[in-house]
Amino acid sequence: VARRAHSVRISLAFHEIRFPANLSFGSVGGPERRTEIVTLANGFEERNTPWLHSRRRYDAGVGLRSLNDVEALIAFFEARAGQLHGFRWKDWSDYKSCVPSASPGSDDQVIGVGDGVTTVFQLQKTYVSGLQSYARPIRKPVSGTVVVAIAGDQKVETLEYTVNLETGEVTFIIAPDLGTRVTAGFEFDVPVRFDTDAIQTSVASFQAGDVPNVPVVEVRL
Repeated sequence: VARRAHSVRISLAFHEIRFPANLSFGSVGGPERRTEIVTLANGFEERNTPWLHSRRRYDAGVGLRSLNDVEALIAFFEARAGQLHGFRWKDWSDYKSCVPSASPGSDDQVIGVGDGVTTVFQLQKTYVSGLQSYARPIRKPVSGTVVVAIAGDQKVETLEYTVNLETGEVTFIIAPDLGTRVTAGFEFDVPVRFDTDAIQTSVASFQAGDVPNVPVVEVRL
């Protein structure tokens, strides 16, 4: 009797859950860029990029320290159906609006300038080096960490503004006045997915200090 193959079709989703922070601690990774370089006949180069924003990659396997960690990783991987569903990731080297040794403050980052009409502002973190800067949209702020100010006056959440933890948008009850600086401080996660549909582990090799390679990549939202 011929058997018909079955497939499961599931719509892409993002699970608002963080990869266990104790497992991501010690992992390696960071931002990557895509640069297209053309070397001209005279030896000079033309460099361009199709990416406005960088994309981060990590290795979730490096943080594993015990077989219990491996079990937790596999459970998390299976619950996400491999690469299918995205999730939150704590980048221990870059997860605050301020320097790592400080606590977020309401004046850390400028997220906009009031015009008397606009009430919604996107959280962002600006990286500055010399005269150049890069503004990174923050889509996944951490609950309870976002503090906001208008013209240096810190506002009260729920009474004067709300934060969408799934998009990183701050919505004010009353639009900030024309020309006023809107600032914010926060902790944040990186939206990612597994970059593999297979995890290979070995009890013997793990006990010998060999951990599995578990690539994780940032997703655009």
